[in-house]
Amino acid sequence: MSKITKTAVVSVVGRPNVGKSTLTNKLVGQKVAIVSSKPQTTRTRITGVLSRGETQYVLLDTPGLHKPRSRLGDYMCKVVTDTVSEVDVAVLVVEPIPNIGPAEESLIAQIKQHHMPAILVINKIDTIKKEELLAVIATYAAAHEFDAVVPISARTGEGVEELLTEIDKYAIEGPQLFPEDMVSDQPERQLVAEIIREKMLRLLDREVPHGVAVGIERWNEREDGLVEINAVIYCEKASHKGIIIGKRGAMLKEIGQQARADIERMLDAKVFLELWVKVKEGWRNNQYQMRNFGYEDQ
Repeated sequence: MSKITKTAVVSVVGRPNVGKSTLTNKLVGQKVAIVSSKPQTTRTRITGVLSRGETQYVLLDTPGLHKPRSRLGDYMCKVVTDTVSEVDVAVLVVEPIPNIGPAEESLIAQIKQHHMPAILVINKIDTIKKEELLAVIATYAAAHEFDAVVPISARTGEGVEELLTEIDKYAIEGPQLFPEDMVSDQPERQLVAEIIREKMLRLLDREVPHGVAVGIERWNEREDGLVEINAVIYCEKASHKGIIIGKRGAMLKEIGQQARADIERMLDAKVFLELWVKVKEGWRNNQYQMRNFGYEDQ
């Protein structure tokens, strides 16, 4: 096994639902960040780690920059702005649209303010024609002189190797930050809680998942290899509790089955997963409760 002699710390930034987590997972080679079609899926800064050859790439997948409507929203935006200023290179992920929105303008302003090397990644190129791509490149070139522009499809993997080649230019000589077999700095409990939340984002109405948090109450690894996990889903309204449980418990059962399949793959073990639902009104604006769920810990 080759020795790691260089590291590149990379922030992956952009507005919600642009494909940052899909890209992070594709670069790492397995799932470290949850993915859904709903905005604000990622709430904290998730570190993905890729060790290849002499270089270790540390990828900081950040929440999408949006207009905050709660203390949790404020926290998510602060994570993004803090991350932009403390890395070797920023990767700005954008939609293939020849128009720069407020979130992109804000991120470009931060990149300029910190004199940060930045790579523009135009995602979802599998959804447009090549000539449309030129208009997008021209629009962003007029706004900022990016160090590189890499068109990709995070979904299919097209252009991802080219992006890694560009990121490699910013790797610096230095000690190995993580063990070579490590793909994320998130503890297993947190990854499991996030997987459960991902299934809710995919299965439930738009307004319900943003008011949920997941806490792991019990984790027991039995001698026969079975992992017993009890998780509590906290929601903000009694009406949401009914939606999450569903008719005769059907929705909660579906969330549990889909989550368990992913958790078993991640842990490489058989899992017994038990889910409970409790109401915690207004937790997104309660600093103490947010800290309990792993937010606002810096």
